[in-house]
Amino acid sequence: MKKFFYTLTILTLFIFTSCDRSSSTWENVKTAGRYMQKSFDSLWGKEYNSEWIQSEDEFSGPDSGDFIALNEKDLRNSASSDKTYMQPKKSFGDLGSGVPGFSNFKTPSNGIFKIVHFETDDHVVRGRDDLATIQNIITYLKKHPKAYLCIEGHCDERASAAYNMALGTRRANHIRVLMIKQGIDFNRIYTISKGKENPIAMGHTPSDWNQNRRGEFKIYEKQ
Repeated sequence: MKKFFYTLTILTLFIFTSCDRSSSTWENVKTAGRYMQKSFDSLWGKEYNSEWIQSEDEFSGPDSGDFIALNEKDLRNSASSDKTYMQPKKSFGDLGSGVPGFSNFKTPSNGIFKIVHFETDDHVVRGRDDLATIQNIITYLKKHPKAYLCIEGHCDERASAAYNMALGTRRANHIRVLMIKQGIDFNRIYTISKGKENPIAMGHTPSDWNQNRRGEFKIYEKQ
Protein backbone atom coordinates (compact mmCIF):
# COMPACT_ATOMS: atom_id res chain seq x y z
CA MET A 1 0.00 0.00 0.00
CA LYS A 2 2.84 2.40 0.88
CA LYS A 3 4.46 1.65 -2.45
CA PHE A 4 1.17 2.46 -4.24
CA PHE A 5 0.87 5.90 -2.61
CA TYR A 6 4.53 6.58 -3.37
CA THR A 7 3.96 5.75 -7.03
CA LEU A 8 0.83 7.93 -7.12
CA THR A 9 2.77 10.88 -5.67
CA ILE A 10 5.53 10.52 -8.26
CA LEU A 11 2.97 10.39 -11.07
CA THR A 12 1.24 13.53 -9.80
CA LEU A 13 4.50 15.46 -9.59
CA PHE A 14 5.45 14.28 -13.05
CA ILE A 15 2.15 15.48 -14.51
CA PHE A 16 2.46 19.02 -13.19
CA THR A 17 6.19 19.46 -13.78
CA SER A 18 5.92 18.19 -17.34
CA CYS A 19 3.80 21.18 -18.38
CA ASP A 20 5.72 23.74 -20.44
CA ARG A 21 5.39 26.84 -18.28
CA SER A 22 7.32 29.02 -20.73
CA SER A 23 4.98 28.37 -23.66
CA SER A 24 2.29 30.93 -24.55
CA THR A 25 0.08 28.10 -25.83
CA TRP A 26 -2.07 26.53 -23.19
CA GLU A 27 -4.80 23.92 -23.21
CA ASN A 28 -8.47 24.82 -23.08
CA VAL A 29 -9.35 23.12 -19.79
CA LYS A 30 -11.08 24.67 -16.84
CA THR A 31 -9.52 23.04 -13.79
CA ALA A 32 -6.31 21.35 -12.74
CA GLY A 33 -8.42 18.46 -11.48
CA ARG A 34 -9.77 17.87 -14.98
CA TYR A 35 -6.24 18.04 -16.36
CA MET A 36 -5.13 15.38 -13.87
CA GLN A 37 -8.09 13.17 -14.75
CA LYS A 38 -7.27 13.38 -18.44
CA SER A 39 -3.66 12.47 -17.70
CA PHE A 40 -4.59 9.42 -15.65
CA ASP A 41 -7.12 8.34 -18.28
CA SER A 42 -4.44 8.57 -20.96
CA LEU A 43 -2.32 6.09 -19.04
CA TRP A 44 -5.12 3.58 -19.52
CA GLY A 45 -5.47 4.29 -23.22
CA LYS A 46 -8.37 6.76 -23.14
CA GLU A 47 -7.86 9.46 -25.77
CA TYR A 48 -9.02 13.10 -25.77
CA ASN A 49 -9.11 15.60 -28.60
CA SER A 50 -7.58 18.60 -26.87
CA GLU A 51 -8.29 22.07 -28.25
CA TRP A 52 -5.19 24.29 -28.28
CA ILE A 53 -5.49 28.04 -28.47
CA GLN A 54 -2.96 30.83 -28.85
CA SER A 55 -4.13 33.51 -26.45
CA GLU A 56 -6.42 34.11 -23.50
CA ASP A 57 -8.74 36.14 -25.72
CA GLU A 58 -9.68 32.92 -27.52
CA PHE A 59 -10.64 31.19 -24.27
CA SER A 60 -14.24 32.29 -24.36
CA GLY A 61 -17.62 31.37 -25.76
CA PRO A 62 -20.85 33.30 -26.25
CA ASP A 63 -21.43 35.62 -23.29
CA SER A 64 -25.17 35.05 -23.59
CA GLY A 65 -27.68 33.14 -25.64
CA ASP A 66 -27.92 36.15 -27.94
CA PHE A 67 -25.28 35.45 -30.56
CA ILE A 68 -24.77 34.66 -34.25
CA ALA A 69 -24.74 30.91 -34.80
CA LEU A 70 -24.66 30.36 -38.57
CA ASN A 71 -21.80 31.09 -40.90
CA GLU A 72 -22.09 32.96 -44.18
CA LYS A 73 -22.00 29.82 -46.34
CA ASP A 74 -24.88 28.25 -44.39
CA LEU A 75 -26.96 31.38 -44.76
CA ARG A 76 -26.34 31.74 -48.49
CA ASN A 77 -27.18 28.08 -49.12
CA SER A 78 -30.45 28.31 -47.18
CA ALA A 79 -31.51 31.46 -49.06
CA SER A 80 -32.74 29.36 -51.99
CA SER A 81 -36.03 28.78 -50.18
CA ASP A 82 -36.75 32.53 -50.48
CA LYS A 83 -36.97 32.27 -54.28
CA THR A 84 -40.22 30.30 -54.26
CA TYR A 85 -42.14 33.50 -55.09
CA MET A 86 -41.10 35.55 -58.11
CA GLN A 87 -39.59 38.98 -57.72
CA PRO A 88 -41.27 41.91 -59.53
CA LYS A 89 -40.79 41.85 -63.29
CA LYS A 90 -39.51 45.43 -63.21
CA SER A 91 -36.95 46.93 -60.84
CA PHE A 92 -36.96 50.36 -59.23
CA GLY A 93 -36.87 53.06 -61.87
CA ASP A 94 -36.92 50.73 -64.89
CA LEU A 95 -38.10 52.45 -68.04
CA GLY A 96 -41.78 51.72 -68.59
CA SER A 97 -42.29 50.11 -65.19
CA GLY A 98 -44.32 53.00 -63.83
CA VAL A 99 -42.40 52.59 -60.55
CA PRO A 100 -39.79 55.26 -59.68
CA GLY A 101 -36.46 54.80 -58.00
CA PHE A 102 -36.14 53.77 -54.36
CA SER A 103 -35.74 57.37 -53.21
CA ASN A 104 -39.36 58.04 -54.19
CA PHE A 105 -40.66 55.45 -51.69
CA LYS A 106 -41.59 57.11 -48.40
CA THR A 107 -42.50 55.98 -44.93
CA PRO A 108 -46.21 56.72 -44.40
CA SER A 109 -47.29 58.70 -41.37
CA ASN A 110 -50.60 56.91 -40.86
CA GLY A 111 -49.36 54.60 -38.09
CA ILE A 112 -50.04 51.40 -40.04
CA PHE A 113 -46.54 50.79 -41.36
CA LYS A 114 -44.80 50.10 -38.06
CA ILE A 115 -41.35 48.56 -37.70
CA VAL A 116 -41.33 44.80 -37.05
CA HIS A 117 -38.53 42.98 -35.25
CA PHE A 118 -36.67 39.68 -35.45
CA GLU A 119 -34.85 37.41 -33.05
CA THR A 120 -31.10 36.94 -33.34
CA ASP A 121 -30.05 34.98 -36.41
CA ASP A 122 -33.69 34.54 -37.43
CA HIS A 123 -35.59 35.74 -40.50
CA VAL A 124 -39.10 34.74 -39.39
CA VAL A 125 -41.54 37.27 -37.87
CA ARG A 126 -42.80 35.70 -34.62
CA GLY A 127 -44.15 38.48 -32.40
CA ARG A 128 -47.93 38.78 -32.18
CA ASP A 129 -47.87 42.56 -32.52
CA ASP A 130 -45.48 42.34 -35.47
CA LEU A 131 -47.73 39.85 -37.24
CA ALA A 132 -50.68 42.14 -36.60
CA THR A 133 -48.72 45.00 -38.20
CA ILE A 134 -48.11 42.92 -41.31
CA GLN A 135 -51.79 42.02 -41.51
CA ASN A 136 -52.73 45.71 -41.26
CA ILE A 137 -50.34 46.52 -44.11
CA ILE A 138 -51.89 43.75 -46.22
CA THR A 139 -55.33 45.23 -45.59
CA TYR A 140 -54.05 48.68 -46.61
CA LEU A 141 -52.54 47.35 -49.85
CA LYS A 142 -55.80 45.61 -50.74
CA LYS A 143 -57.69 48.86 -50.28
CA HIS A 144 -55.08 50.87 -52.24
CA PRO A 145 -54.33 48.92 -55.44
CA LYS A 146 -52.07 51.69 -56.77
CA ALA A 147 -49.73 51.47 -53.78
CA TYR A 148 -46.34 49.79 -54.16
CA LEU A 149 -44.41 48.55 -51.14
CA CYS A 150 -40.69 48.29 -50.42
CA ILE A 151 -39.63 46.12 -47.49
CA GLU A 152 -36.22 46.79 -45.94
CA GLY A 153 -34.38 44.07 -44.03
CA HIS A 154 -32.01 45.27 -41.30
CA CYS A 155 -29.60 43.53 -38.91
CA ASP A 156 -27.59 44.32 -35.81
CA GLU A 157 -23.87 45.05 -35.82
CA ARG A 158 -22.57 41.55 -35.14
CA ALA A 159 -21.05 39.26 -37.78
CA SER A 160 -19.68 40.32 -41.16
CA ALA A 161 -21.22 42.71 -43.65
CA ALA A 162 -21.75 39.89 -46.16
CA TYR A 163 -23.51 37.72 -43.57
CA ASN A 164 -25.86 40.53 -42.59
CA MET A 165 -26.66 41.48 -46.17
CA ALA A 166 -27.80 37.89 -46.77
CA LEU A 167 -29.77 37.80 -43.52
CA GLY A 168 -31.42 41.15 -44.28
CA THR A 169 -32.51 39.78 -47.65
CA ARG A 170 -34.10 36.75 -46.03
CA ARG A 171 -35.95 38.91 -43.53
CA ALA A 172 -37.41 41.17 -46.19
CA ASN A 173 -38.32 38.23 -48.43
CA HIS A 174 -40.04 36.41 -45.58
CA ILE A 175 -42.39 39.36 -45.02
CA ARG A 176 -42.97 39.62 -48.77
CA VAL A 177 -43.97 35.94 -48.97
CA LEU A 178 -46.47 36.40 -46.11
CA MET A 179 -48.13 39.20 -48.08
CA ILE A 180 -48.20 37.32 -51.38
CA LYS A 181 -49.85 34.39 -49.64
CA GLN A 182 -52.59 36.79 -48.54
CA GLY A 183 -53.31 37.80 -52.13
CA ILE A 184 -51.06 40.81 -52.78
CA ASP A 185 -49.67 40.93 -56.34
CA PHE A 186 -45.97 40.05 -56.22
CA ASN A 187 -45.25 42.84 -58.74
CA ARG A 188 -46.26 45.40 -56.12
CA ILE A 189 -43.80 44.31 -53.42
CA TYR A 190 -40.09 45.03 -53.59
CA THR A 191 -37.38 44.05 -51.11
CA ILE A 192 -34.01 45.49 -50.24
CA SER A 193 -31.40 44.50 -47.66
CA LYS A 194 -29.55 47.17 -45.70
CA GLY A 195 -27.59 44.61 -43.67
CA LYS A 196 -26.08 46.28 -40.62
CA GLU A 197 -25.37 49.59 -42.35
CA ASN A 198 -28.35 51.61 -41.05
CA PRO A 199 -28.78 51.09 -37.30
CA ILE A 200 -31.37 53.13 -35.46
CA ALA A 201 -29.78 52.40 -32.05
CA MET A 202 -26.11 53.31 -31.90
CA GLY A 203 -25.15 51.42 -28.73
CA HIS A 204 -23.65 47.96 -28.34
CA THR A 205 -26.04 46.28 -25.91
CA PRO A 206 -28.64 43.52 -26.42
CA SER A 207 -31.33 46.21 -26.25
CA ASP A 208 -29.67 48.14 -29.09
CA TRP A 209 -29.27 44.97 -31.14
CA ASN A 210 -32.93 44.14 -30.65
CA GLN A 211 -33.98 47.52 -32.07
CA ASN A 212 -31.71 47.13 -35.09
CA ARG A 213 -32.94 43.64 -36.06
CA ARG A 214 -35.95 44.90 -37.94
CA GLY A 215 -38.06 45.20 -41.04
CA GLU A 216 -39.13 48.65 -42.28
CA PHE A 217 -41.72 49.63 -44.88
CA LYS A 218 -41.88 52.37 -47.48
CA ILE A 219 -44.57 52.92 -50.11
CA TYR A 220 -45.09 54.67 -53.40
CA GLU A 221 -48.62 55.41 -54.62
CA LYS A 222 -49.32 56.08 -58.26
CA GLN A 223 -51.49 59.10 -58.91
